Amino acid sequence: MTQYKKTIISVLMLFFTLFSGVINAENAKEFGNYVIHYNAFRSDTLTPEIAKAYSLTRRNNRMVVNITVQKKDGDVTRPVKAKISGFASNLTGQIKDLEFKEIHDGEAIYYLAQSQVSNRETLKFDIQATPAGESLVAKFKFSQKFYTD
Repeated sequence: MTQYKKTIISVLMLFFTLFSGVINAENAKEFGNYVIHYNAFRSDTLTPEIAKAYSLTRRNNRMVVNITVQKKDGDVTRPVKAKISGFASNLTGQIKDLEFKEIHDGEAIYYLAQSQVSNRETLKFDIQATPAGESLVAKFKFSQKFYTD
């Protein structure tokens, strides 16, 4: 991996960590020995370099959903692979299917999906996560309002 790509990945990790804390103090759900972290934000908040590195469309009317799955082992958590699926619906009932792609950054594993949004649109996310090798199907919902102006 080139130094440039390592720098972009480090910036992306920092961005997700900081940005998720700004949106909500803790966007996470626990399911047995697993913790699932999630957030959604406008894609134009990403730097052009990060958007390009992960093939994300960077616009004020596009959003990104970020999901990570971690397994608890005592006081330590470690990222694990998972099958992530889901959709978003707006208040008029329109469905937006989400296609998640897996991103590896050293030991970190992220699942990212994108969709279009309108100004003041509230999306209700319905997500399922199945950690690799487990029968557990973690289902959770959250909502996010987007402003594109």
